[in-house]
Amino acid sequence: MLTFEKQFWSSHPALRLAGIDEAGRGPLAGPVVAGCVCMSQELAQSLYLGALANLTDSKKLTAPEREAFYAILTTTPGIEAAVGISEAVEIDQINILRATHLAMARAVTALSEGIPAHALVDGLPVRGLPCPSTAIVKGDAKSFLVAAGSIMAKVTRDRIMLNLDAQYPQYGFAKHKGYPTPEHFDALHTFGACPVHRRSFAPVADLDQPLLF
Repeated sequence: MLTFEKQFWSSHPALRLAGIDEAGRGPLAGPVVAGCVCMSQELAQSLYLGALANLTDSKKLTAPEREAFYAILTTTPGIEAAVGISEAVEIDQINILRATHLAMARAVTALSEGIPAHALVDGLPVRGLPCPSTAIVKGDAKSFLVAAGSIMAKVTRDRIMLNLDAQYPQYGFAKHKGYPTPEHFDALHTFGACPVHRRSFAPVADLDQPLLF
């Protein structure tokens, strides 16, 4: 999990290196959230062998495991952890890919010590980041820092969806987090779309069209 990081730190030990990942590209409702984590080589190696030894892709962890890692990432001195958010209305305006990249850029600029020298990003190359970056396919399962970013993104988004569930309990956001499940489709057909649904996504957009007989 530190292979990619060591490639950079081997030649630049003091390099401020960050890991970035997102959560929520596929749902029909709610924001897309990006997480960014930056820490020193010494701290990363220490945590990799200690408190964050089992850190991996957030989707492979249970909710309690993610919450525990989130607590470590947000309270350990020396760790810079930040998130960036793009809401549903913005996703509809600029499309999900651009909104995801924008959320990632916002996460990077929110780091407490400023823009890092380089970032490792999950997936394909990202446009518009304020620093150079390296894209890693399935990086959240291959890179320690990217996995940390995935924890920040996933926990933050899940908490947002729990809050939205309290506002719109008929949709079941607490359970499916806005993803296109049968339960979610049933609620959409029964109640229509609410303000946090992504109306540019086909399953929601189709509901806004008049029925043709």
